[in-house]
Amino acid sequence: QVQLVESGGGLVQAGGSLRLSCADSGRTFSSYVMGWFRQAPGKEREFVTAISQSGISTYYADSVKGRFTISRDNAKNTVYLQMNSLKPEDTAVYYCAATSRSYGSASTDWYTYNYWGQGTQVTVSS
Repeated sequence: QVQLVESGGGLVQAGGSLRLSCADSGRTFSSYVMGWFRQAPGKEREFVTAISQSGISTYYADSVKGRFTISRDNAKNTVYLQMNSLKPEDTAVYYCAATSRSYGSASTDWYTYNYWGQGTQVTVSS
């Protein structure tokens, strides 16, 4: 029902920007809360940000507030992660995820999400 495909990762210098995209091939994209997680080598999967079904409400981890922006275009079945002022500690594999939970009960825990993309590598050099 939900198949997520991520793109836009790559190598960037500290202070630079990248925009990640996550496209869904399904037909019920607008009914899902969407989130982004990341996982660095040897570390646990970490919550980055989430967005409500309508795109009106967003929530960010403290580590990315003021630098990252999540958005969605339901007409295009796509969620985006605009990453500015990138730091070396942002280096990780970034995963797009979808959950059938309501936004009000959305969790920052990875296991509360139903569907996952394949991940895209983001590397930030100093």
